Amino acid sequence: MAGSPLRFTDTHVHFFAPGEAGLEYSWLREGGDPGETEVLGEYGSIRAERYWPEDFVAESRFCEPDAVIHVQAAVGTPEPISETRWLQECNERLGVPAAAIAAADLSAPGVEEVLEEHLRFPIMRGIRDLRYDDYLSNPDWERGFALLGPRGLVCCDDPQIGEAELARDLARRHPDVTVCLDHALVPSRRDDEYFVEWRRALRVLAAVENTVIKISGLGMCDHRWTVESLRPWVLACIEEFGAERAFFGTNWPVDRLYSSYPDLLGAYEEIISGFSRGEQEALFAGNANRIFRVGDG
Repeated sequence: MAGSPLRFTDTHVHFFAPGEAGLEYSWLREGGDPGETEVLGEYGSIRAERYWPEDFVAESRFCEPDAVIHVQAAVGTPEPISETRWLQECNERLGVPAAAIAAADLSAPGVEEVLEEHLRFPIMRGIRDLRYDDYLSNPDWERGFALLGPRGLVCCDDPQIGEAELARDLARRHPDVTVCLDHALVPSRRDDEYFVEWRRALRVLAAVENTVIKISGLGMCDHRWTVESLRPWVLACIEEFGAERAFFGTNWPVDRLYSSYPDLLGAYEEIISGFSRGEQEALFAGNANRIFRVGDG
């Protein structure tokens, strides 16, 4: 990626600051989280004391992105607003991150007040309510979800592929909410049968115009990835959603377990090298800038 003229907006980065401003990261504690270990393998090397924007800037300096979007990383923090406040301070000090996707329990009775608290900070762009329950059929959760559109907030979500119809119907009922499907729907296997099931889920979700796909985190379930092993998954996302509704992220520093930053960006660039210049620019930066209102968007 070094020396490439393509500008890049990294749409999925996490910073860690345990103990800072009341922030908690239960998945980074000693021993880790069994659910994370099942997917990531042993991830002790990223259970660091800290990973601040300064650390990311130093690590990515040979292919520095033009803009960085932080996605909620603090888990177990009593007040989700604490993370947004800390990230705003980082932005004012360093310019990183340019935008933040914050945490909120969309099913909670007081979620409207939580959203308004987050919106006090200029970097606020959306919500990730990371959960694996029946939220897609929960009317309380949908009431919270409906609050996002009038506030210009994106919902970042990663439904299971078996929930594609539920997620599609939810998005269709709320056309003013942009639904960002994180990590390419987290394809958990790499066999041909699963690829067909996964691609069908992509197609179901892509049928609703207010859905977009974030191509990131593919190393989490492909620990020895190569450009060729990533290629069909990346191209399927773009083919189903179109070059105007797809974009890239790195899932840094989690995917550092399986990648270097330049190698991952270089793989993305090689995979889309046959696309037009305008499509490449849209996938690397333009779409993300528009959807998350950063940079030239």
